Amino acid sequence: MFARMRVSQVILKTCIEERFVYRGDFAFATLVRFLPIVTQIFLWGAIYGVGTPHERDTMNGYRYPDMVAYYLLAMVGRAFSSMPGLASGIARDVRDGTIKKYLTQPVDMLGYLFWHRVAHKLVYYAIATGPFALIFWLCREYFPGWPDAWTIAAFVVSLLLGFLMGFLLESLIGLISFWFLEVSSLLFIYMMINYFLSGHMIPLDWLGEFGAWVQYLPFKYLAYLPAAIMLGKYTHVELARELSIELSWVLLLLAANRVAFNRGVRRYSAFGG
Repeated sequence: MFARMRVSQVILKTCIEERFVYRGDFAFATLVRFLPIVTQIFLWGAIYGVGTPHERDTMNGYRYPDMVAYYLLAMVGRAFSSMPGLASGIARDVRDGTIKKYLTQPVDMLGYLFWHRVAHKLVYYAIATGPFALIFWLCREYFPGWPDAWTIAAFVVSLLLGFLMGFLLESLIGLISFWFLEVSSLLFIYMMINYFLSGHMIPLDWLGEFGAWVQYLPFKYLAYLPAAIMLGKYTHVELARELSIELSWVLLLLAANRVAFNRGVRRYSAFGG
């Protein structure tokens, strides 16, 4: 166990150092990602007709300030749960034979990729915390105020579980490449479904009856749940239930990843260089 912890520590340290090698490029790419946030705020302002007599209109229970607050909080959730390049990277390693290094060395592939993503998020937030804080400060009038300590704790837990959920969902899609070498089409479909059903595009409250069964899918934990928690849409009892369901999804996806990896390795033919 101590040896495994030591390996994980070395992987995390190495991956963080790797990110800082090209820190200028990484920082620039991180800051550029904030431009869509600004444009989205103006877009919702145009939809709600801000600056006109209709600016106090409510759409599906959301006023314009509520929508801005929801969108910013959903972006925080997405920053934790998004895993760009994870599934395609696994598929590429399977396709070109690079995955053999995980089969011939005492390094677990999923464990390595997990710590690699942890390193990425640590460096990302070291750079992005400032811009996020500035945007939230400029938009502070759109938020109803600080919730109680239990709600804030539930919000933090939902972000951490959302990170695990996003990682396990994308890695599972990547592991499908053991059976289908090209998963780009499947990944494209997943990204479209994820963008809509996670609450990133619009709050899931807006889906009406269609949103009733969406609540049972894992996607809402990637963006909607953290935002809804901070906006006070759940009671304390409901929060405990939602986090328990999210944890159950994480354990189920973890088991699915392990099964897919073990069975995939058995049929793997080690193509590539």
